[in-house]
Amino acid sequence: MHESDSIVIIPTYNEKENMENIIRAVFSLDKCFHILVIDDGSPDGTAMIVKKLQDKEFGDRLFLIERQGKQGLGTAYIAGFKWALQHQYEYVFEMDADFSHNPNDLPRLYAACHDDGADVAVGSRYVTGVNVVNWPMGRVLMSYFASQYVRFVTGISVHDTTAGFVCYRRRVLKTIDLDKIRFKGYAFQIEMKYTAYRIGFKIKEVSVVFVNRREGTSKMSGGIFSEALFGVMRLRLDGWFKKYPKPVE
Repeated sequence: MHESDSIVIIPTYNEKENMENIIRAVFSLDKCFHILVIDDGSPDGTAMIVKKLQDKEFGDRLFLIERQGKQGLGTAYIAGFKWALQHQYEYVFEMDADFSHNPNDLPRLYAACHDDGADVAVGSRYVTGVNVVNWPMGRVLMSYFASQYVRFVTGISVHDTTAGFVCYRRRVLKTIDLDKIRFKGYAFQIEMKYTAYRIGFKIKEVSVVFVNRREGTSKMSGGIFSEALFGVMRLRLDGWFKKYPKPVE
């Protein structure tokens, strides 16, 4: 029986090229992590790959939620957060399936929370410069200046506000009213960090190198960034009037 205090949530849509490899990479780490895959009805058979690995090798630490159709990144993570809370995990991770986030960095995010006392650890592309590999320059600039814009508007000190490589302590997810997180695309990442910041949780950035996917198709679009950019103003305005809860233990 492989017991763990940590669960890595991986949302998927058409990730058959990466699925088995990312699972094996996480399970090869010295630190034991569990994995929860949330698949939005991938027509390429991503869920079947997960089920096969569950049945043959990893039934006690690999879990799967299947949903009907593409429902958005934010709703996938909210479903995963609720599942993780129900199953008593202390450390809950967000990670992409396409190896843009290096599984070898998971123990570093874990240490930032477990050892260094952070409530939220962010795998940051921008805290020590620009650590992005194989992205077109236009996309690098759009992502970097989007994060600078968020910092300017909201006052949050996090350099990489759109980062999707994150560790949350259980008490953060228990405190935030997950049903009131409104954004479904990449603005979801901003809203979660901003909410944690306004509540008063300690956020620590851990420098990571982001590598553009080599297998499969990117899910990024201009519309996703538009949601993030315009949603920030709404977050800031709401922040003037919204009463945030006190952290729970």
